[in-house]
Amino acid sequence: MSWLVQPRLVNDPFSDPGVYLDFRYGRRAILFDLGDVSVLSPRELLRVSHVFVSHTHVDHMAGFDRLFRLCLHRPDPLILIGPPGFSAQVEHRIRGFTWNLLDENSVDFCLRAMDYDGASLTRAVEFHAREAFARREISPPAFPEGIAWMEDEFRIEAAALDHGIPSLAFVLREVLQVNVWRGVLNELDLPPGPWLNEAKRAVRLGLPDDSLVHIPGRTNIRLGDLKGRALRIAPGQAVVYVTDAAPHSENRAKILHLARDADQLFIEAVFLERDRPLALASLHLTAWEAGSIAREARVRFVTPFHHSARYLSEPDVLREEVFESFRDGDRTVVQG
Repeated sequence: MSWLVQPRLVNDPFSDPGVYLDFRYGRRAILFDLGDVSVLSPRELLRVSHVFVSHTHVDHMAGFDRLFRLCLHRPDPLILIGPPGFSAQVEHRIRGFTWNLLDENSVDFCLRAMDYDGASLTRAVEFHAREAFARREISPPAFPEGIAWMEDEFRIEAAALDHGIPSLAFVLREVLQVNVWRGVLNELDLPPGPWLNEAKRAVRLGLPDDSLVHIPGRTNIRLGDLKGRALRIAPGQAVVYVTDAAPHSENRAKILHLARDADQLFIEAVFLERDRPLALASLHLTAWEAGSIAREARVRFVTPFHHSARYLSEPDVLREEVFESFRDGDRTVVQG
């Protein structure tokens, strides 16, 4: 099965939260949260086009400096989206550095920061290297309600959960999954190659069947002819990221709405159910509740993370409790 993105935890479940979503086709990646990213190589970080930050507690934002520094000399922009007040916090972070060596001859790297209030983007600002990263107000993109970002091939839906402050949960929804029947490709005497990525993109964009797909060194082929024989088309992947949420019914309802029938759910499991008073006091989910949510949402795979250090001496107990709560013959718990 060939998904648009391959998601994985950035760190082990006891370290800073975060998920790296690597696009299979194209030199690109997305991050959910921006804690410690030292395990990611410069090459991996330079692929990042967008970062979606749940909230700005230090373990979810401490990697900003490393990512920002690596991107300073690249021409492509970096877009960061977080909860209300996020763009102002990004500006304060930038203002903490001195930029006297930047001028009109610098690579004009642009950082854009946007606030999302749980329903829509409410504010957007950008910072240009050639302007010594002075704040410039811009109009935020106008997406349908509940969508924090949208492109031709995917969208990012988001909801604001209660963690004493708003903490955003995200889901990446791929528009369509498009795979190639290699055997049919051989029967048609068509070579593999990058042209297939363009054909898949044309399908995801909904281009008409009479659109022509160019095959280098060969004649063009109608998109409809490929769709009818060599391409398998199915609903796209959904990857959900949930962290730092108080264990109450309102949060649960919002998470279930985002995660319903998702392919992969990355969800915090901070405390064991026996320590529920600690979860209530710190506004975090227990492992049992995480598994229960995953089961009720009917997700295919669940990966627990954001474990409390109090369980380091018994590192598997949280994962095992998630599994026990989630247990179902057709579903699987996976560790990132």
